[in-house]
Amino acid sequence: MSRTEDVLVLDRPGSHRLERRAVAEPGPGDARVRVHASGICGSDRELYQGNRPEGYVRYPVVPGHEWSGTVEAVGAGVPEGLVGAKVVGEGFRNCQVCDRCHAGDTTLCTAGYEETGFTQPGAMAGTLTLPARLLHPLSDDADLGAAALLEPAACVAAAALKARARPGERVAVVGTGTLGMVAVQFLAAVSPAELLVVGARPDREQLSLDFGATAFRTRDRLSDQLAGYDVVIETAGSASAAGTSASLLRRGGRLVLTGIPAAGARGLDPTDLVVRQIEVRTVFGAPPAAWSHAVRVFDAGLLTLRPLITHELPLTDFATAIQLVGGGDPAVGKVLLRPRGLG
Repeated sequence: MSRTEDVLVLDRPGSHRLERRAVAEPGPGDARVRVHASGICGSDRELYQGNRPEGYVRYPVVPGHEWSGTVEAVGAGVPEGLVGAKVVGEGFRNCQVCDRCHAGDTTLCTAGYEETGFTQPGAMAGTLTLPARLLHPLSDDADLGAAALLEPAACVAAAALKARARPGERVAVVGTGTLGMVAVQFLAAVSPAELLVVGARPDREQLSLDFGATAFRTRDRLSDQLAGYDVVIETAGSASAAGTSASLLRRGGRLVLTGIPAAGARGLDPTDLVVRQIEVRTVFGAPPAAWSHAVRVFDAGLLTLRPLITHELPLTDFATAIQLVGGGDPAVGKVLLRPRGLG
C-alpha cells in the first residue's frame, strides 16, 4: 500500500487547501527528502497575497523554499550513501549548461527562472523531491529546526562574499529581520572596527549586540555623524532602507542590496551614486558557493540561528502562520511549519 502525505496547495492568491497525496518516487538524478520544517518569509506572504512579480510564480503551487530534512530515497544515478543524510537544498533549478551556470552564477541562469516553492513544488508537504545535485549535506548532529533558516543564511552569505569586508573596516547592516541578524554574524566574523545595526525595531538591539554589533540605532535616531562606513549590507527590502544604506557609506564605499522593494520605488539617487563612486551589488537567491559557505559556517558552530525562531506550527496552521509573518508584531521572528507524519 502506497504512503500518503499532506500537501499545502495555493491554487491562486488568497486560496489555499490541504490535500492528501501519494508520496512520489524519486526519478533519475532525484532525491526524496522527508521534510523536517519549512520556514515562512516575506516572499511567501507575497505569494499568498498575489503581489509577487510576474514570471516569478506559477499557480497552483506548493510553497516552501526555506526548509530542512532527511534524505529517505534516491533515484537512479544518485549515490545510495546519501540516504539518511540531514540536508538543505538550493532553490534555483538552473539548467547547468548556459554560460552563467558554467561560471557558477546559477541564480542568473539564462534558461529562465524556476525555483522551489514558487514555480516548482516546495517543502510545505511531508516530502520534497528535487534534483540531488541541489542538496547540501549537514553534519550528523545538525539542529534541523535551525537548519531550516539556511536558505536566508545562504542569501546573506552571498551578500557577505560580494561585500568583501576586511578586518578593521567600518561596516553596517540596515534591517533587523532574519536576514539582518544573520548578516550581523557574517560581518562580525571578519573583525570589523565598527559594526552598526540600523533598524525599525528597538527590541532587536540586544540581539544585535549579542551577535557582534558594536552599536545599534533606530532609523529615527540616525544623524549626519553616522557616515563614512566602508561596507553596508541592506536587508530591509524597502526603498527608504536602500537610501539610508547609501547615506551611511563613505565615498567609494560598497553597498549590497538583498531586499526587494516594491516595483517603481525610488530610494537611490543615481547622481549621488556616481559622484561618490559607490559600488552597488545586489543579491537575489544564492549560488552554490554561497550555499557551501553558509553550510560550512553553520556546521562549524559559528552561525547561530535557533534564537531567531519564535513559532513552530503544524502545516495545518498555514493561515495563522501567514498572519503572524505579516502582522507587524515585534515578538514574531521566524515562523516554521512542521508536517505531520506520513500515512
